[in-house]
Amino acid sequence: MTGPIPNDDADAINRLREAREKVKRELAKVVVGQEEIIDSLMIGLLCKGHILLHGVPGLGKTLMARTLATTLDMEFRRIQFTPDLMPADITGTDVIDEDPATGKHNVSFMQGPVFTNFLLADELNRTPPKTQAALLQAMQEGEVSVGRETYKLRPPFFVVATQNPIEMEGTYPLPEAQLDRFMFTLKVRYPTIDEEVQIIKGTTSTTTASASSVISAEEVLRLQQLVRGVPIADSVVRYAARLVAATRPELIAKQAQGKALEAIHRYLAYGASPRASQFLALGAKARAILAGRFHVDFDDVQSVAHPVLRHRLVLNFHARADNVDSDTLISRLLETIPEEER
Repeated sequence: MTGPIPNDDADAINRLREAREKVKRELAKVVVGQEEIIDSLMIGLLCKGHILLHGVPGLGKTLMARTLATTLDMEFRRIQFTPDLMPADITGTDVIDEDPATGKHNVSFMQGPVFTNFLLADELNRTPPKTQAALLQAMQEGEVSVGRETYKLRPPFFVVATQNPIEMEGTYPLPEAQLDRFMFTLKVRYPTIDEEVQIIKGTTSTTTASASSVISAEEVLRLQQLVRGVPIADSVVRYAARLVAATRPELIAKQAQGKALEAIHRYLAYGASPRASQFLALGAKARAILAGRFHVDFDDVQSVAHPVLRHRLVLNFHARADNVDSDTLISRLLETIPEEER
């Protein structure tokens, strides 16, 4: 367990809670509903994680990302991924310039759209693996390699990628190892009727709403450091580790919940890696400070379990045959694994 939070950090967390409410108010001017998604996006940003959004077209994923970037005063760029997109279209490339005075040629690097603070990777699964990998290197290492040179990305660097779940023809599904680099997978759902009425009114009139900046990019960097200093009890850390370990079929628990876990493992080919445990702890810390609390509870871990684990569980043919998805298995795990060890 880490030590107590210094007074200046506690003040910063209080400011973050106030800023969160301001951000949500600004977003509400443009984006209707989707509060859970917005909270998860902010958690991912504070944890230096990246987000994968699943949702049908027309649900406002691009608008949500662009507006959030505006409220955080972050440079925003969007890449539309297509089958003919090349790695250099993302990372940039070396170009040859001629000096008009001397006639000499110089090689310089022209940065691609990945050199930004907030990147929206639209329909990431529509581009071939070679181009996907160019982005995923930047996500993991925070740098880009072109030729013999490596270029560091300027922090903060936050990627929100989208996938369309209903149209899989002509797509290149991300391998499990690449999916594991995303902190969260979020499902963007349809609006309610009341929310859709607001959307219609707001987008079919002459009035155009806009959001204002609330937090600077420099302050985002400061808050990202604060997340790691939030105290978390050893029992909560062990709960996160036990929850992830329970997803691994080769580790059948010899405990009271062993039989229940066997029923879950029936549908799993592979479980989650230690990266899931790390993101559970970090996500729980960010959720706590966004709520204005200076400690992490079991509820914080449980609240981020679905978005952290849903893309890290590899299901087998039994799951497909019985129409069981990863969310169902995660819910069963949360019911099965006790908060305290017995």
